[in-house]
Amino acid sequence: MSEHQPVLLHEAISYLDIKPEGVYVDLTFGRGGHSKEILRHLSPKGKLIAFDVDDEAIKAGETLSKDSRFLLIRENFANFLSSLNEIGVKSVNGILADLGVSSPQFDEASRGFSYRMDAPLDMRMDKRNSLTAEIIVNEYKESALAKILWEYGEEKDARKIASLIVKEREETPIRTTTQLAELVKKAKGPKCRHQKGHPAKQTFQALRMETNAELSSLEKMLHDLPEALAIKGRGVVITFHSLEDRMVKQHFRLLTRVEGSRYYPVNEERKFIDLTKKPIVASEEEIEHNHRAHSAKLRAIERSRL
Repeated sequence: MSEHQPVLLHEAISYLDIKPEGVYVDLTFGRGGHSKEILRHLSPKGKLIAFDVDDEAIKAGETLSKDSRFLLIRENFANFLSSLNEIGVKSVNGILADLGVSSPQFDEASRGFSYRMDAPLDMRMDKRNSLTAEIIVNEYKESALAKILWEYGEEKDARKIASLIVKEREETPIRTTTQLAELVKKAKGPKCRHQKGHPAKQTFQALRMETNAELSSLEKMLHDLPEALAIKGRGVVITFHSLEDRMVKQHFRLLTRVEGSRYYPVNEERKFIDLTKKPIVASEEEIEHNHRAHSAKLRAIERSRL
């Protein structure tokens, strides 16, 4: 297992304000970076419940399985509340979600997440699911493809790319990451040579999000997060692109708003406090050591009363 350094690790732990005998939830176990740090702050009476669906993450969790304070559940974080109820946990002292795709997933070519390595177009985080990026690319209607690329990838050339995908797949199925990346370059034309970053980055992001139903899962998780927090319990979410951050910001604003407006009337019954008026971002030093940190934003809330 490669060592994976989580982004904003110390900030996340600080905002969780861990109580040694508390119960905490890591909704995105990944390679265990956050979980290991949380466990370091817990006493023998503390408890950490983690969630993930990735095969490699489950294997990584085996290294912590002997710790009686730790439990790893193989389940999408969208279903975390029902899973907690099933094991008799009614409320917790803190919930952490790091929404970034772990570096090992990108580094393993066979997973199909990367446009830099040739591999089957898979992109599934949970191998038990039947939908793959290959199915989306080869079977979705042109209009649906364009919508996904525009909404999830914020891709300005969404229609051009979708049109070329449909045209090309009529001749030959698009089965590999390399095929798709080259199609995106072709659709964008010469201008992509002058673009910052890989021209297929936004297309791959959009397909990954559709394959794994990332935004609908996030929506459900954010809806259920407040119900799971005990008094003084904290929710901490780290995002890596604007769509996720916007959703987190809006959900937290509805819970914590204090100033009225046309769209957000005063919440006189507010039960949560906004701990981050502005999102917390990585330091220049962290960004220098980990380029993925440059787009990370952390937001946190605390339940003030029931």
